[in-house]
Amino acid sequence: MNQLIVTTKEPIKGRMHSFESFGTVDGPGIRFIVFFQGCLMRCLYCHNRDTWDLKAGREITVDELMKEIVSYKNFIMPNDGGVTASGGEAILQAEFVAAWFRACHEEGIHTCLDTNGYARQIDQTIENLMDVTDLVMLDLKQINDEIHQKLAGVSNKRVLEFAQYLQKINKRTWIRYVVVPGWTDDDASAHLLGQFIKDMKNIERVDLLPYHSLGAYKWKNIGDKYSLEGVEPPPRETLDRIQAILESYGVAATFSK
Repeated sequence: MNQLIVTTKEPIKGRMHSFESFGTVDGPGIRFIVFFQGCLMRCLYCHNRDTWDLKAGREITVDELMKEIVSYKNFIMPNDGGVTASGGEAILQAEFVAAWFRACHEEGIHTCLDTNGYARQIDQTIENLMDVTDLVMLDLKQINDEIHQKLAGVSNKRVLEFAQYLQKINKRTWIRYVVVPGWTDDDASAHLLGQFIKDMKNIERVDLLPYHSLGAYKWKNIGDKYSLEGVEPPPRETLDRIQAILESYGVAATFSK
C-alpha cells in the first residue's frame, strides 16, 4: 500500500526593520511604510544606517503584515493613501514585496516602492514586482558616476539602467534627489540630472530633498563614523537654483518651502 505524503509549502518571508503607520512624506496621502532590512549602498548621509545588515531585523510573513495593515485601512485609504515599501532597500526582497503588494491590491490598497534602483538584474522577479507596483519613488543620488561611487559606495550603472527600464515599461515614477552640500548641490550635477530624465514621460516630478543629519546618531549607536558631521542643510537659494535648472529641461521639481 502506497503511503500518501503531503507537503506544506512554507510561506514566503521577508526581513523587516520596522514600520510607520501614519507616514506623510513617502508617497501620496497617508502611508503605511515598511522599512525592509538590508542595503548594498553605503551612502554617506544615510539616515537609516541600522538597516544595512541583510541578516538583521525580524522575519515576517505576508499574512502577518497584512493583519497589521488592514487594521489601519480606513486611515490610509482616503486621499490616494496606501502602503510604501522602503528600507534599507526593499528591492533586495523583491519576491516578498511583490507578494505583499499583490495582497494589498486584493484589499484595494495603493502600492508604492521607494527604491535606490540598485537591482542586481532586471529579471522576472523584478517584472513581477513592477506588475503590482502603482508608483515608484526612485532615488537618483548623482548622475556623475565618479561622484556617485564616493557618495554611495557603488557605481550608478545599475541604477540608471533601472531608471531606463521604468521608462520602457512606462511605470509611474517620482524621482527623489537629495541635495547634499558639496556633493549634489552644484549646477553641473543638476544639469546632468535634467538631461538624463528630460525625455522620460513616465516621470511625473522630481522631489528635491534637503540634506539633514537627523540620522547621524544611528551611526554613533553602532560605533560607526558619520563622515558628514558638521555639514549644514542647503539654503533655500540652493534649492531654488536647482529647481530652476531642472525646470529648464521641462522637469517639474518640487520641495517643501
